[in-house]
Amino acid sequence: MVLGLLLARAGVPVVVLEKHLDFLRDFRGDTVHPSTLEILHELGLLDAFLQRPHDRIEELRVTFEGRSIPVADFTHLPSHSKFLVLMPQWEFLDFMCDEARRYPGFELWTDAEVIGLLQDKGRVNGVKVRRGGRAGQPQDVELHASLVVAADGRHSALRDAAALPHISYGAPIDALWMAIPKQAGDPSTTGGYIARGRFLAMLNRGDYWQCAFVIPKGGHAALQARGIEAFHEEIGKVAPFLAARLPSALPGWDAVKLLEVTVDRLEAWSCRGLLCIGDAAHAMSPVGGVGINLAVQDAVAAANLLAQALAGAASEKEIDALLPQLQRRREWPVRVTQAAQRLIQDRVLVPVLGGELASGSGHLPWPLRLLARWPLLRRLPARTVGMGVRPEHVKSPRA
Repeated sequence: MVLGLLLARAGVPVVVLEKHLDFLRDFRGDTVHPSTLEILHELGLLDAFLQRPHDRIEELRVTFEGRSIPVADFTHLPSHSKFLVLMPQWEFLDFMCDEARRYPGFELWTDAEVIGLLQDKGRVNGVKVRRGGRAGQPQDVELHASLVVAADGRHSALRDAAALPHISYGAPIDALWMAIPKQAGDPSTTGGYIARGRFLAMLNRGDYWQCAFVIPKGGHAALQARGIEAFHEEIGKVAPFLAARLPSALPGWDAVKLLEVTVDRLEAWSCRGLLCIGDAAHAMSPVGGVGINLAVQDAVAAANLLAQALAGAASEKEIDALLPQLQRRREWPVRVTQAAQRLIQDRVLVPVLGGELASGSGHLPWPLRLLARWPLLRRLPARTVGMGVRPEHVKSPRA
């Protein structure tokens, strides 16, 4: 959607395809980082964006065996927004779509599922689209384009259709997402809870907690077999203040959504006529909540690179020649971020789940001891998470 807005703003005719009837999905990426907020500032949209319902996070904390430790302080970032924003992704997408519709070349097709690629002489030149399938009136149409951009996530149908090879790094964890109502007396901060070989991430969403309970890879079936009551007990052991409300908040497994964590990256992000960005090019771990923000960075870089060519009279050959440049620009930030995520998964989350970091003596692991003692150090994880590696800036033209 961000790329659609930027290209339409530059005078490029754009059609964005959404396979569902709307953007309403639970537990999509809801964390908007300062790097993304800076892009909105550069577009002159930040003030309007912050009128949408959201929660601001200036500090992240970890509660280790009952002791709360501040680990990231965003108030010193070199950006206009010195905070994270928690906003339902449908709000973010609705906002970007409303802004994109101000430009005459922008179209959004909902209930429009891509079912195949169109090709001419080995070059992708459009997609086959099934419109109206969810409304019970399916109609298959062909949509031709000088460039197709796959932004359809970690299970991208477009990258599979193009048979683009990828490198899979696997992941030792999965996550169970759920919403738990808040009550008076709850803590107010967003952060993580570590206790007794368990890890629970809790995002403050105003009147409820959006929670992720981390489990070993493939452990979902075994946990389900123990029953929902056993799951309530698991959460209660790491966050005891939630225990009494869990039977009503999570009456069955339908209220718990499994995220099968994958970390991978395409060997080539493009082929003739097709470009992949975001999770379609590089599936990210949920560690740090960086997925949506890296996708936005990809979109900005793609618009900077391609807008002028797509708005002008560039040939298909000239457009294709530009596509590998995006990978050269964005692959290094992705590699660094994925390496950091894998390090945290292997060196922090796996030992936590194995009970190796549990402490009956109350001693903190040394990184938490340093962050607790030296407030200045909290700026480093805030910078890493909030701004990322080599953040992009809007350079694409406005028609």
